[in-house]
Amino acid sequence: MIAQLSCPARFWRNITAINYDLAPAWLPWSAVDPSRIAFAWDEAEASEVTTVIASMVPTEEIEWEERYSFTTEVTALLAARYGRWACGWHWAVGEGGGGGVVTGWCCNSHSVGEPAATAANVVASLLEWRDWLEELKERFEQLAPPAGADSEERSWHLERAATRLVTVVVDRTGAECGWYGLCHTVLTWFLSSTGMGPEGAKNAVDTAIGGRFKSWTAPSRTLIDAVGEDLAVDLTGVQPYRDH
Repeated sequence: MIAQLSCPARFWRNITAINYDLAPAWLPWSAVDPSRIAFAWDEAEASEVTTVIASMVPTEEIEWEERYSFTTEVTALLAARYGRWACGWHWAVGEGGGGGVVTGWCCNSHSVGEPAATAANVVASLLEWRDWLEELKERFEQLAPPAGADSEERSWHLERAATRLVTVVVDRTGAECGWYGLCHTVLTWFLSSTGMGPEGAKNAVDTAIGGRFKSWTAPSRTLIDAVGEDLAVDLTGVQPYRDH
């Protein structure tokens, strides 16, 4: 258990009182937006975090349930220290990782082993996840409809953004098991970044995707375009013109 571990006290301060939703897909963009949440990282920080996480790694003889709790406890630790955005550190590519984007982690059965190596993998995955959020922030800013855009212009920007973001997710996940969950989250975060409320953004993406994306199946260009167009029309009432 967390309270029984020996580690710097400031790592665990108030950790049991924090009720984090540890699933990154359920977090709003405001909780993961790098422009809102500073992240200071240097060699001293890396060394301290790695040491603490290494002390948490379970032994090989321990039961599966307790090995599974390692990921949960590490997630709570990282979220308490850096913010809820850190919950995505183990949202890894493929079935074992839940259809995410992280490549430095797989699952407990494959990624948890020797303490030092396991801790290093956690840290590398955390940094990879942060890099992904930074990349998304930049893409969102580039793809957002400009202020004052009319319905036709906004429709074009929304359709273009959706098609490009879906393509990025497909490329980064290889369209492996569950990739569409990350795609749904990315599109929801994008709409939220433009000023839409989280619930409205989620509902718009639900409607546009409509179960059309499947595991282990890369969507065709036609399907990607259709999803982007449906999203744009649903939000603006105007068919987007095409020049891309």
